Amino acid sequence: MTDYPRPPFAAQAQNVPGTQKKMDPYPDCGEQSYKGSGRMANKIALITGADSGIGRAVAIAFAREGADVAIAYLDEHDDAKETARWVEEAGRQCLLLPGDIAQKSVCQALVDKTVEQFGRIDVLVNNAAFQMSHETLEEISDEEWVKTFDINITAMFRICKAAVPHMQAGSSIINTTSVNSDMPKPTLMPYAATKGAIANFTGGLAQLLGSKGIRVNSVAPGPIWTPLIVATMTDEDVQNFGAETPLGRPGQPVEVAPIYVLLASDEASYISGSRYAVTGGKPIL
Repeated sequence: MTDYPRPPFAAQAQNVPGTQKKMDPYPDCGEQSYKGSGRMANKIALITGADSGIGRAVAIAFAREGADVAIAYLDEHDDAKETARWVEEAGRQCLLLPGDIAQKSVCQALVDKTVEQFGRIDVLVNNAAFQMSHETLEEISDEEWVKTFDINITAMFRICKAAVPHMQAGSSIINTTSVNSDMPKPTLMPYAATKGAIANFTGGLAQLLGSKGIRVNSVAPGPIWTPLIVATMTDEDVQNFGAETPLGRPGQPVEVAPIYVLLASDEASYISGSRYAVTGGKPIL
């Protein structure tokens, strides 16, 4: 078993959305460890939030499995270029797509530019997310509530709607939900509410798209060590992050990527409408 870091971690506040290059310890996205085996040969994947964290790990894994990758991200250009470097080192093409997916026009443009570059979309991973921590209901502004829903679930709806006409039978949509969809953390209420919505949206969309042969599933990570954590949580939460799990530590992004590979591959041809937990032992039942 890989001996990954355990809490306590150093306090390391960052501005939202955070950058991976400043994190200590540096997250393992599989840069040196993930080995592919051709499970996604010549597929085309669009991944949101792929500049760092889980999205970067998925992009690296997909590339090493043989896929070309379009990377959507907000404005973390240095992180995104680093992800692109790893994709291209794997011998695959990478398209960088900066933009704020809270805007409807950006959601459409991500799909349009991916199809213009690659001709189609075989795998869509809706992974980008926003969260902030609050101790009271009164602290949550109306603007922040709307922004959280716009980024986390409304953008997912818009991107799926734009992408489906360019997806063939056998294609796959994978949405990132969270352990918070079952056990909402009260200090992350807007975020947790969107993650519950994503789980529900995924189940409904899988039924709507079944006749087209397009599969839809979701992945529910537990505490994973990503820039979003250090940029949006208190120093105390960061220092103890993941300590409450049965495995006693946060997961690394590379530990989440393999389930995305399975769900994107043809090996998962009869898996749709399901949710997969990667939680370090915390059950989702």
